[in-house]
Amino acid sequence: MAGVWQEVWQGVRADFSDLPGMVAVTQLVLRMLLAIVLGGLLGYQRERHGKAAGLRTHMLVALGSAFFVLIPLQAGMSLGDLSRVLQGLIAGIGFLLAGTILKQQAEGHIQGLTTAAGLWLTAAVGVAVGLGRETSAVLGTVLALIILALLPQIGPDTDPVETLREDADALQPPAASTSAKRGASP
Repeated sequence: MAGVWQEVWQGVRADFSDLPGMVAVTQLVLRMLLAIVLGGLLGYQRERHGKAAGLRTHMLVALGSAFFVLIPLQAGMSLGDLSRVLQGLIAGIGFLLAGTILKQQAEGHIQGLTTAAGLWLTAAVGVAVGLGRETSAVLGTVLALIILALLPQIGPDTDPVETLREDADALQPPAASTSAKRGASP
């Protein structure tokens, strides 16, 4: 019976031997955790402002992007092959982002562009972490947080929908005078 359990253990050990040692395990865990933390920072900012894509979405996008890069690198994939993985990742994230952009026909207003751009950047942060470019990923996250926190305060205080209505009204031809409406002659 001991021989059976030893074989089972060897099978389990072989299945979980994709990481050669503690250095590789530590590197994988740290990169995945960093992707989660950086994605979480971006997602927290968006959730705090009541946006549809919040904390969990940003964390998953960053983690997924890092994971799509980490596994091929761990498997020894060449950079040429990794570029194809990145192309697929970018196309996939583009499909996800297209679903976040909504156009409201009646108002002529488009929503979700900043959310889509934020998720796009979050994917890039995850890729940077997965590639071992942690400093670049942190810098990208900090810059994104600065943009999201400061630029809305610099912009106009007007309601964009009301501005669109005012602009549309300004383009309308002036109303005919009351004498012209009654058919008065000049």
